[in-house]
Amino acid sequence: MLNLLRKDYIALKSSLWAILFYFVVFSVAFIPTVEMSMYFVGIYTAFGSIMLATMIDIKNHNHKFLVTLPLSRRNIVQAKYLSAILYTLFGVFASSGAHWLVNYLFPELNKPDFSVLDILISIGMVLVLISIYMPLFYALSKKGAGIINTVFMIVLIILAQPVASLLYMAGENGMGRASVYVFVSVCILLLFIVSYFVTVRLFARKDL
Repeated sequence: MLNLLRKDYIALKSSLWAILFYFVVFSVAFIPTVEMSMYFVGIYTAFGSIMLATMIDIKNHNHKFLVTLPLSRRNIVQAKYLSAILYTLFGVFASSGAHWLVNYLFPELNKPDFSVLDILISIGMVLVLISIYMPLFYALSKKGAGIINTVFMIVLIILAQPVASLLYMAGENGMGRASVYVFVSVCILLLFIVSYFVTVRLFARKDL
């Protein structure tokens, strides 16, 4: 498993500048102008990194090579889900750090204070996207990867503001009770687990 993660890092190493570029562009675009920018920067950076990693797999024909090794397809999918979680944590925590720094250096922007709950919400939203994206990626792979990425970016652009507004209104209306968040968290984790098993099944049946 560790070697598979190292493979992902090595494959992505020459494109790490692109992830930093995503982060800088999203920060500059959203932080000064959007109240809920912490969600936007973290989610866009994380998911952009995940899509970049999957496209590199397609470009380098990594899956065709990996299935020739003494590795199970289940392990290959496990490594991809784990690396997606690492990209998620990087994007969300980088966004929190950037917003903390902006609040400290530019208090005149009046950015809302964020909490641990905001970080968990951002992580949860990315996990939902991963849960939908991964089965589609492994089902369509090279033939549909470009289309999948385009569709997901359009959906992110269209739905980002409504979802952020809904979260804000939920908190304002007192809907942010602990029981609600626990229930939603359990649902997200179950969705993520189901997504993993679906992806393993799809990849196991795929002829490479």
